[in-house]
Amino acid sequence: MKKTVTLLCIAIITFGCNTHKKESNEKGKLVKKISQENKENIYQFSVKDLSGKDFNFSELKGKKIMIVNTASKCGLTPQYEQLQEIYDTYKDKNFTIIGFPANNFLRQEPGTDAEIATFCKQNYGVTFPMMSKISVKGKDMHAVYKFLT
Repeated sequence: MKKTVTLLCIAIITFGCNTHKKESNEKGKLVKKISQENKENIYQFSVKDLSGKDFNFSELKGKKIMIVNTASKCGLTPQYEQLQEIYDTYKDKNFTIIGFPANNFLRQEPGTDAEIATFCKQNYGVTFPMMSKISVKGKDMHAVYKFLT
């Protein structure tokens, strides 16, 4: 999970940077790179939060976004505390953390959205946005994670 968080942080930092424009290769053909023209960016997504409300990434334009997958029964679960500290430190500096609970790794997130919300609040005081549980790998991988990977 630590490797996944690191990779996702790198992915988010990459998407936060300026996008590349199309460039010509030696033969004059256009080489397609990530660009504003293809309209594929993190802001195109809308998901549900733990309470079932719509969460639109388009509302985060101009912010740096850290997306993390989380699990309540993982050996790294105490990282909620460090994530909350980072969020508290930088939330007023155009930064946010978005948590996505997932049960893909050794079934370490078996709870319902309501149980996850209660666990995060009671045990770690989580106030950063937490989304509804999704799949972050496999055939049923959520569209946000397909985009990130």
